[in-house]
Amino acid sequence: MAMYEYKTEELLDFSLSQNQEAYQKALKSLPLGKTYPLIIGGKRIETSRQMISINPALISEVIGIIHQASLKEAELAMATALESFKTWSLTSPQFRADVLFKAAAIIRRRKFFFSALMTKEAGKPWVEADADTAEAIDFLEYYGRQILELQHIDAKVQSRPKMERNEYRYIPLGVGAIITPWNFPLAILTGMTAAAVVSGNTVLLKPASPTQVIAYHFVQVMEEAGLPAGVINFIPGRGSEIGEWIVNHPKTRFISFTGSKEVGIAIYEKAAKVQKGQIWLKRVIAEMGGKDAILVDAGVDAEAAADAIVKSAFGFSGQKCSACSRAIIHQDKYAEVLDLIIKKTKALKVGNPESSDTQVGPVIDEAAFDRIMAYMAIGKKEGRLVLGGTGSKEHGYFINPTVVCDVSPQSKIMQEEIFGPYLAVCSAKSFEEGLEIVNNTEYGLTGAVFSNNRHHLEMARQHFHVGNLYINRKCTGAIVGYQPFGGFNMSGTDSKAGGPDYLVLHMQGKSICEQL
Repeated sequence: MAMYEYKTEELLDFSLSQNQEAYQKALKSLPLGKTYPLIIGGKRIETSRQMISINPALISEVIGIIHQASLKEAELAMATALESFKTWSLTSPQFRADVLFKAAAIIRRRKFFFSALMTKEAGKPWVEADADTAEAIDFLEYYGRQILELQHIDAKVQSRPKMERNEYRYIPLGVGAIITPWNFPLAILTGMTAAAVVSGNTVLLKPASPTQVIAYHFVQVMEEAGLPAGVINFIPGRGSEIGEWIVNHPKTRFISFTGSKEVGIAIYEKAAKVQKGQIWLKRVIAEMGGKDAILVDAGVDAEAAADAIVKSAFGFSGQKCSACSRAIIHQDKYAEVLDLIIKKTKALKVGNPESSDTQVGPVIDEAAFDRIMAYMAIGKKEGRLVLGGTGSKEHGYFINPTVVCDVSPQSKIMQEEIFGPYLAVCSAKSFEEGLEIVNNTEYGLTGAVFSNNRHHLEMARQHFHVGNLYINRKCTGAIVGYQPFGGFNMSGTDSKAGGPDYLVLHMQGKSICEQL
């Protein structure tokens, strides 16, 4: 089949008045306050329990009311997914890919709607929300093409003339649990779900609590695109209740999870236990936390390094697993780069993300606000607070971008994932010492190095132990199909989302030999 070449979705240019007007119009026309049911086997199901989704920038504003699944609905969803797997698993890769391509086209047409909804429900500034929507489209386009390529894996094995004909094919695993995060409420949710279903699996989709309305609209798009009922079963609910039940269920074949280290470890441990009636080892695909660093060498452009640090640290209020939360700067450049970091951070506009010029919006909820603010007191003891350290939750959950310098590499704010607009800065006597500090955490997700020394760059390639290393650029913003994304150590299972081998994690290989 003729196929146009994969290319990433273009980002919107908000300097153009037509894009500004379209975004403002979308913000004003969102259907706020609606009630959303579960979707199981294509049927809309209401329950006795609901959750209210609020705007983190204006907590008095209700985005939507979402019905919550109990064990009863989870059991129905599992039975439905098992039954649907019997037919969906046998559909052609072309059929499945076509669903993804159609879904990409629908989201592309509704780009302003989805981005505006993220601004409201997740507190994403315009540029961040637009990038999230574009990445969702990229995942659909990329994984659709990947499944079409993988059906030709058979060409990689040999047959013996006049003796036997050998085949090699990938087959789906079964029913998967998709447990998604709130920080990329469309992109990561789309990527995780699309990868599972295009591989021929059926899923129970449990979205993150703060962004369930976005998740509902995504499921609707997949239905519109022609996905059969029962392939995606939408069951928002408490992780401690239905999430744990799904992970433990003997018929769950795999768990795809993006979220915190603590929850990821708990899932990994539970999935390892073989339950009564279970006839396989569950597969876990996990992307967890990060404590990402940018290492700045001597002799570099201080302006470029500081710019990358500030963008990586405070984009989406630091609520990215790839965010730069540590800056490690060579002592010869320390004062200069630190001054520029402070200057550039001070220039950031903090406020309601509905305003087009806002660069730093709210954190996601009260629990996040309280957790991050607790680190303010810790930071003041462990280093020198040079910027920020304050916040307010009177009308929304706002925390000012915070910079703490002169900290020890062993300090809490250099070791623990804070997941907020919080940057710890320390100096290194040499590039070699800087590399040691970089690797001195339990994480290994992303990182960046700024250097003009080719030998040092090669050292970073060899010894900077992260799944995604960036050279002379920021450490956020992995692009689907260009920078496969996933980390080492406690950052997860190194399952590279947006990479050529990601779909294989959702399938198993079957070798067939026919004697001639």
